[in-house]
Amino acid sequence: MNDSSEVKLHLLDYWRVLKTRASLVALVFLAVVTTAGVTVFFMPRLYFSKVTLEVKPDKFGSINIFENSSRAIYDPTFVSTQFQILQKTEILYPVIESLKLAEAWKVDGKELPPLELCNKLVRMMDLRELRNTPLIEVGIYSPSPKEAALIANRIAGVYSDKRLDDMKKNIDRGLQQLREEVEKQRKRVEEASKTMAEIRSRDSINDPDPESINSTLSAADRNIVALEQQLNEQRLIFTKVAGQLEQIEKMQPEELKEVLRTLNIEDPTVVRMVASLQDAIADEAKLRANGLGSQHPRIRALASQRDVFSEQLAKSLTTVRQSQTHRKEIEERTLKSLEEKFSQAKASQIQDKQKVVEYANAKSLYLQAKKIFEAAQMKLSAELLERGIDFEPAKIREPAEPGLRPARPRVLAYMSLAVLLGGTLAVGLAFFLEYLDTSVKTVEDLERFLQLPVLAAVPKNSEGALNPNSQTAAAESYRILRANMEFHRPEEGARTCTVVSGGPGEGKSTTLHNLAVACAAAGAKTLVVDADLRRPVQHLLFSDAKSPGLTDLLLGRVPIERVLKPTKIENLTFLPAGELPLQAIGILNSRRMVDLLRALKTQYDFVFVDSPPILGVSDGAILSSECDMTLLVSQHRRYPRAMLQRVKQAVTHAGGKLLGVVLNQVDPDNNDVYAYAGYASPGEDAEKSPAAKESNQGEEY
Repeated sequence: MNDSSEVKLHLLDYWRVLKTRASLVALVFLAVVTTAGVTVFFMPRLYFSKVTLEVKPDKFGSINIFENSSRAIYDPTFVSTQFQILQKTEILYPVIESLKLAEAWKVDGKELPPLELCNKLVRMMDLRELRNTPLIEVGIYSPSPKEAALIANRIAGVYSDKRLDDMKKNIDRGLQQLREEVEKQRKRVEEASKTMAEIRSRDSINDPDPESINSTLSAADRNIVALEQQLNEQRLIFTKVAGQLEQIEKMQPEELKEVLRTLNIEDPTVVRMVASLQDAIADEAKLRANGLGSQHPRIRALASQRDVFSEQLAKSLTTVRQSQTHRKEIEERTLKSLEEKFSQAKASQIQDKQKVVEYANAKSLYLQAKKIFEAAQMKLSAELLERGIDFEPAKIREPAEPGLRPARPRVLAYMSLAVLLGGTLAVGLAFFLEYLDTSVKTVEDLERFLQLPVLAAVPKNSEGALNPNSQTAAAESYRILRANMEFHRPEEGARTCTVVSGGPGEGKSTTLHNLAVACAAAGAKTLVVDADLRRPVQHLLFSDAKSPGLTDLLLGRVPIERVLKPTKIENLTFLPAGELPLQAIGILNSRRMVDLLRALKTQYDFVFVDSPPILGVSDGAILSSECDMTLLVSQHRRYPRAMLQRVKQAVTHAGGKLLGVVLNQVDPDNNDVYAYAGYASPGEDAEKSPAAKESNQGEEY
């Protein structure tokens, strides 16, 4: 809840700032918008024409024998590069010359230099890329729609011709380089072939296929390859036979069937014998399970049969073991024989190798040179074929046409921007001035800064004396001030009160006068003493004479009865200031003034003493020390807060008792927090005495 209240308060503060400085905001906003409108009105009208080009990277670049030149290579800077090329003199100079722009753009009958014409043309251009496509737009702004279209189309045409011409030159240059490379490779192949033939003839080397790399193998090489293959196969066979024998050695006679299966031998007799043995064992186990003993004839018959079968299987297994052992010996002898032959072949190969090393190297160089030569020939043929295929690196897809209406200035966009900029600048300036303004803005600021209660907030345009029966907002604010003064009165006997301010023009005298009127209207016997001897104002508010007055009384020239003047308002008496002779300076700081105030306290319920600004002369501080109560009047948004702090310190140091602050000249329309529910409209019952206007002049002190 607290966070929400703070946000709401902040928004109200922003609105208050805008309402307070509405005239400034409106003035700045209108100034910016008007300036923008006038500027747009006088800006030249330009027409826009654009041509759409399809641009592709050059298909024929540098030629590499072992790469495909037509392969597409993505270049992220290609379009940006073409934009720069379109703005270079090699494109624009031909455009200027062909369209005779030097003559068309004369200034005072004189032709502009070519470079200046080129720069002017660049400023007229607007280049754009259509994303994810090979299309670019070349736009021209010109006061003439026909001229804009002509220039755009001509730039596109010159650019396309230039790209095509450059591509053809690159192709011719690349093909010439490729032909030279083919010829170089042809000579290298011939030299390598001649060298290889001389070595073959000199060393009597038999090479049935000089064009194949495999044909250089000698007989010894082929022999050792065959022997190595046989040796590897024999090792596998020996390893297999030895493993089978090891497995057979571990088996029992009744496992003879598995032995034969391991050796891939099919013997029906052994199979039947193993089956009969297994049947005999099963029958014997079944009979024993039925309770027959070992001496039973059937048990004995089955046992004899089982022994016969086991003996025959044991003999067969022994025969198989002997046969497998003999086979292992044979394979082992064969393996040793192949190993001896392989060792002899390797020795023979080393001797033959020394003879063919030089020839093999020469043949390798020949075959490599021949391969490069064949690749160069194929590349040349492919490039010649591709040259015959039409390829356009730049093609006009949509020619430019004259515009029907001006494209610049964009009135709506400019004015929208002006409205946005004007509003932002006006609001920003208002808040900036608000930030720089250190004057009193709110009741909360005043109470927090001075640590004093605000007894009343007097609305704006309430200067001058008010009718005690008035029901205006100003009259009500003074009644509230009277009530709050009663509540904050330090003691019952405190009856003398002075009203001070920091500077002139804050409404101090008017506030004192209307507060006295409010007290008198409430039935209190009230006296107003005009102690502002240098620039008195109260006699103007009461429409009375200034003399005789306070100075005459304090100097002993007249008795008190002559200076106390009744007013038109019941219960209200007035004591004017009188003339201030030179010898009366400092008369307020006298024993007579103190005695006078004490005497008046016994005759009146309230004695209000008007004083000059407290920071201007010493009289204000003196009267604060001599009176029971002091009220501080501060005009809304006039003086800095630091000045109010000095006023408070002046009253405190003089020994005065500061009850609170009256915030004067508050604008209720821009400060809703100060509006009262019972206020009438500003023009309702607003009665001012004839002396009201004169009182404003008196407050200029």
